[in-house]
Amino acid sequence: MASLTTFECFSEHLAKGLHAFGTHGIKVYLTNNAPNAASHTGKADLAGITEQNGYAPASISAGVSRSGGTTTISATDKTWTASGGSFGPFRYAVIYNDDTTSPADALIGYYDYGSSITINDGESFKVDFTEDKLMDIS
Repeated sequence: MASLTTFECFSEHLAKGLHAFGTHGIKVYLTNNAPNAASHTGKADLAGITEQNGYAPASISAGVSRSGGTTTISATDKTWTASGGSFGPFRYAVIYNDDTTSPADALIGYYDYGSSITINDGESFKVDFTEDKLMDIS
């Protein structure tokens, strides 16, 4: 199971109020280019794979809840099914905020699946948020 690595800019963007989980358009896309957590800040810094055969960046439903001193950002799993051909290869699923403008499409974090994956016609790929949780902040 892949785990979330946050981009270094995320904590600054969060402190500046760029992210409003639950109301902003949080999306996920796939890339085969290695993310640089230290320098990448917006979606344009990290090109995605070709949108085809059932794959396109997709919205995920994100929400916020708190218990004691821990705030949980929840997310719904996202599944793509290849139709009419394959898509990929990709190794990373990248989470970003589609509503930010400076930087545009601010990056949040990514999952590294360890090696490149191609989804063949009729197969599916799921970004599985463990227990429907994107992250905890405390």
